[in-house]
Amino acid sequence: MPARKARTKLLTFGLRAIFVFGIIWSARFWEVFLPRLSPVNFLGVLMLRRDFFRASLAASAAAAFPFSRSLADDKAVKVLYFTNSAGFEHGPVKIVKDGLSVSDIALKKLGATHGIEVVCTKDGKIFDGDLKQFSCFAFYSSGDLLQGPNAMSAEGKKRFLAAIDDGVGFVGFHSASDTWRTAGPAYENQTEVDPYIRMLGGEFISHGPDQDAIMTITQPTRIPWLKDKGESFKHFDEWYAHKNFNEDIHVILTQETEGMQGRDYNRPPFPATWARMQKKGRVLYTSMGHHNKFWEDDNMMGLIRDFFGWALGEYDMDLTPNIDKVTPEASILQR
Repeated sequence: MPARKARTKLLTFGLRAIFVFGIIWSARFWEVFLPRLSPVNFLGVLMLRRDFFRASLAASAAAAFPFSRSLADDKAVKVLYFTNSAGFEHGPVKIVKDGLSVSDIALKKLGATHGIEVVCTKDGKIFDGDLKQFSCFAFYSSGDLLQGPNAMSAEGKKRFLAAIDDGVGFVGFHSASDTWRTAGPAYENQTEVDPYIRMLGGEFISHGPDQDAIMTITQPTRIPWLKDKGESFKHFDEWYAHKNFNEDIHVILTQETEGMQGRDYNRPPFPATWARMQKKGRVLYTSMGHHNKFWEDDNMMGLIRDFFGWALGEYDMDLTPNIDKVTPEASILQR
C-alpha cells in the first residue's frame, strides 16, 4: 500500500508538471514564433486567439454564475415581493387566485424557472422578522406603509433600509415611487425627503392618460434584454412623472416626453428606469408595470428577469451618475 501511494503521488506530480510545462511552452510559442509571422498573419492569428479566449471566458462565466446561483452556493436565493398598498391599489397587486395577485404569480413563475424562491406578502410585519434570509426585496407598494391593517412598524422600516445598506438588493416597480411621498407642493423639488425615497432615487408626482411612449436606452450594453433594441423602444403603460431625483442615479431608460398627451409630460425628458448603489445594496427602479398584461407578457418578463439578475449580482454594469448628461433638464417639472 505505501508503494502504491508513492507511485500515485509520483504520477500525479508528473501530470501536473506536464500541464504546467505545456502552459509555459504555449506562452513562449506566442512570444517567440508569433512575431515572425507577416503583419497580416500576425493580426489575423492574434484576433482569432483573442476571440477564442473571449468566447471561452464568456462560456466559463455563464457556467460558473447562473442566475439561480448568483450568490454563494451555500445560501438559498430568496426574494421578498412586498405589495402592501396604503394608497391606491393597482390591478397587478390585487388578489385574484389562491391568495396571489397577477404580479405574484408572474414572479413566482419566473423564480421557479431560475431556482429562486419568491415570497409574496402584503403583511408589513414580515420586516420585524428574519431579513437575512432574503437576497433581494421587490416593492410594488403605495402610500405610507406605516399605516393601515398591513402596516410595517417603524422599527421594521429601519431594519428594511439597514438590510439594503448591508447588501440586500432592491427592485421597485411602478408605484414603489408613490410610497412615503414628500409633503409640500407637488410640482416643486424638495431637498428633504423620506429615507426610503432617497434610497430609491426619485419620487412620483402624477401621471396622465395611458399611452404609447418612447423609452430611450441609455444603458444598453450590460442588460441583456436591451442589447437588440437599438437606441429606443415603444411601450404602452401608465407613465409616471417624477421629481426629487438623486444626483447619483444612473439612468437606464429615459422618458421621452415630446408628443405625449397630458400636462404631466409638458416637461423635458426625465428618468423612467434607473439604478444606483445604496451603500452595499443594488437598487433599481422602473416606472413600468401598471397593467396586468405587462406581467403576463413573457417578453417583458425577460426584462424583469434581467433587472433581478443585476440586483442579485449576476452581472455588473457601469453606475457612473449620468442624469446630468442624458436628462440634463430633469429637474424642470413643468415648462
